[in-house]
Amino acid sequence: MVKTRALSNLTAFIVAGFYHRNKFNPWHKTANVTAVSTPTLARREFLKPKYWPTWLGIFLGYLICLMPLRVRWAVGSGLGRAGYRFARKRRHIVETNLRLCFPENTDQAHNRLTKDIFISSGISIIETAVGWFISPEHYNDLVDFENLDLLLDTQNQKKGVLLLGMHLSTLDFTGAVVGRNASVDVMYRRNKNQLIETVMTRGRKKHFPSAIERDDVRQVIRRLKKGATVWYGADQDYGIKHSVFAPFFNIPAATITAPSRLIKMTGANVLILSHYRDLSTGRYRVCFSRMPEGYPSDDDVADCTMYNQVVESCVLQAPEQYWWLHRRFKTRPDGETRPY
Repeated sequence: MVKTRALSNLTAFIVAGFYHRNKFNPWHKTANVTAVSTPTLARREFLKPKYWPTWLGIFLGYLICLMPLRVRWAVGSGLGRAGYRFARKRRHIVETNLRLCFPENTDQAHNRLTKDIFISSGISIIETAVGWFISPEHYNDLVDFENLDLLLDTQNQKKGVLLLGMHLSTLDFTGAVVGRNASVDVMYRRNKNQLIETVMTRGRKKHFPSAIERDDVRQVIRRLKKGATVWYGADQDYGIKHSVFAPFFNIPAATITAPSRLIKMTGANVLILSHYRDLSTGRYRVCFSRMPEGYPSDDDVADCTMYNQVVESCVLQAPEQYWWLHRRFKTRPDGETRPY
């Protein structure tokens, strides 16, 4: 997130949880079935010098996780402010997204929101580390649930549940708490750094019954047919293949059609998951809700529009906590140039 090489090395193991650069093809025909096993950190390979900066980052990250909540938030805020100052390309992406989605805002409002987004993103780096290293029983009491019974009652119907989410910055932290209160499968992307991947896998093992690689749609189908609950975030730009253009804050955005198709294939129920942090109270909020009536339909554009509208309404509750660092509008209709 920050240009300086030293800080980049020290935080690489955490940042990797957010900066997913691999392409996600929701219909990729692979057999990457991943039952979450617990790999060991005691491997000779991890003693090589190339892993030393990562080990240092792990050590520092763990120490930060042991600090009180407000101290962790202060450290995360500092990381975010550094990112705002040094990560100019990423800041350009955020600024472009905001000007497209909130054209009515003044320059001063855009600048303030951009800074708040980076601060929120920095805090999320620390929150992710907490999710990896610390058991949710130590922070479960910080989270307030809205309509958790809706999820549990839907799961009791003995059908699969597609838990449609979005990339809000509290995803990993609150996800660990959700996993403590309900059985939910997660989707992930493999990290190129094997040590980071091992730490992440150990974290997933603590919280979730199963993990599915993000390109393995066949495993998603199998799990839903078996009655599992699977979290699925469809709010990012994964290219034109298997996508349609649907408005997101009145801007045409490439939106994958996979969620509605998965529901039709498996007969699964569908719910919405959103989650937020409140800096004023020091608490988190996790919300479960239903999709609007009529989803899914026989119209891919209508379904994707409905989903994007749900994401919009969730984002507007805390705009600074959405993952605006992603190039949401990089895929454009024919004849349009990329805005970034």
